[in-house]
Amino acid sequence: MVIDQSPPETLDRIFHALANETRRDIVRRAVAGDESVSGLARQYDMSVTAVQKHVTVLEDAGLVSKQRRGREQIVTTRPAGLDEARTALDELAELWRGRLERFEAILGTTTESDT
Repeated sequence: MVIDQSPPETLDRIFHALANETRRDIVRRAVAGDESVSGLARQYDMSVTAVQKHVTVLEDAGLVSKQRRGREQIVTTRPAGLDEARTALDELAELWRGRLERFEAILGTTTESDT
């Protein structure tokens, strides 16, 4: 089993950031191609400042980065942040699979002894 090496605070920031639909959509759009903050703002019914706040949350979580190109700030995804989330979820899934297998084994032995 893989043991997650990420500090709990890092995972808390990642999952907090991904808990919001708009932020998940921003990550999807940035994965598809680098987007400027102003370009992202045109995709939503909110101000550039509100989108900037969402991007800041994603940046603090390590899911995106911003780079200045001229007057624009370009948002780029950081795959390492998504990998941390995937690793944590895979670890939880592995734990649950193990529990289900043990449960099935217990039920299997109980059923056989009852017959």
